[in-house]
Amino acid sequence: MSTTTSAIDAVAAGATSLLRFATAGSVDDGKSTLVGRLLHDSKSVLADQLEAVEHASRNRGQETPDLALLTDGLRAEREQGITIDVAYRYFATPRRRFILADTPGHVQYTRNMVTGASTAELAVVLVDARNGVVEQTRRHAAVAALLRVPHVVLAVNKMDLVDYAEPVFAAIAEEFTTYAASLGVPEITAIPISALAGDNVVTPSANMDWYGGPTVLEHLETVAVVADPSDDPGRFPVQYVIRPQTAEHPDYRGYAGQIASGVLRVGDAVTVLPSGRTSTIEAIDALGQAVDVAWAPQSVTVRLTDDIDVSRGDLIAPTATAPGVSQDIEATVCHVADRPLTVGQRVLLKHTTRTVKAIVKDIPSRLTLDDLSQHPAPGELAANDIGRIVLRTAEPLALDAYADSRRTGSFLLIDPSDGTTLTAGMAGNAFAEAAEETAAAGTADDEGWDF
Repeated sequence: MSTTTSAIDAVAAGATSLLRFATAGSVDDGKSTLVGRLLHDSKSVLADQLEAVEHASRNRGQETPDLALLTDGLRAEREQGITIDVAYRYFATPRRRFILADTPGHVQYTRNMVTGASTAELAVVLVDARNGVVEQTRRHAAVAALLRVPHVVLAVNKMDLVDYAEPVFAAIAEEFTTYAASLGVPEITAIPISALAGDNVVTPSANMDWYGGPTVLEHLETVAVVADPSDDPGRFPVQYVIRPQTAEHPDYRGYAGQIASGVLRVGDAVTVLPSGRTSTIEAIDALGQAVDVAWAPQSVTVRLTDDIDVSRGDLIAPTATAPGVSQDIEATVCHVADRPLTVGQRVLLKHTTRTVKAIVKDIPSRLTLDDLSQHPAPGELAANDIGRIVLRTAEPLALDAYADSRRTGSFLLIDPSDGTTLTAGMAGNAFAEAAEETAAAGTADDEGWDF
């Protein structure tokens, strides 16, 4: 592809073909049933899968297939009738392909929702029409806002149990929309459904003629997820240095990886971070062919005009929009490990392809998601806690704010002793309208980790 315009047009055309979305909601709100109904009614269930579900349902004394069993795959999930782990499902319609993450509803599995929604472009939050917006509903809306999920669908489920009453739906939709909008969620769509009966999931409901909006599947198929890569700054984390040193390519030096965001063009002036060395893109190789332009999320090899030191973990970015580098990081994090994260703890920080040593200098606050209040100086974060932390790294990192880039603004904290993932981090402020917080003073560094 020879021109920038045609390249970007190709990206835009391809972006509509895939939607990543996650489901969330309180226990027994019907998430797995909704997903099962979505798969069943869209003809995305294989015959043997449906037969297995029918067999399991009969063994449990149910006359009709329990569609929730299509996603609740763990034995403990089927025995308890709840979702414990994130269940990923892949399906397609003639209009779009989907990657779905069905996440648990229990408070103790908040970390699983963070995992499932971290790459989602849309989140479906279910509410039981009989119970309305509850604490866990607000928690899931807050997590979606924290993760900068651009589209949120409020699915008011079990409308058949409230006689399909429009006032019930209207009151829940207004309360949720007001709350989610206060968190900075940019787009909220409310849909009344009955996952068990199939109302407004794939086909329009004959029981709710007062509703004139889309069904869940129609909205998933048509929601705009097209993004122009040129709107984002170019970010290219180096994954591997290619030096064949063969008779055919004696001087070839290429830097391979996946473009995290934006567009790279031959002739661009670039900066290699964290070293700060500058050069120019001499060539870009994609799928064995030389191209003039490449964009996220293509995997390519970049060659520079200057023979400079570039290694795995370095970040190549256009000089005009290169991020700053720092060893001091403030971030909002969700702690996912069973053992707590404490002040003074030594960790490894993994950002794109770079891993560095770090120390937890401070934990200024822990977030209470039901009312968004801050609990100051908690001292530690337990499993599923979300809070603010301050880190000091051994080496400078080129970290974007998570609000600007979900890919290059996120990181993981890892236990250096056994490689366990401890914490998922989002650099910068928590919510779109969050006020600046005062950074607390750090603690003394431990011997051997003094940076």
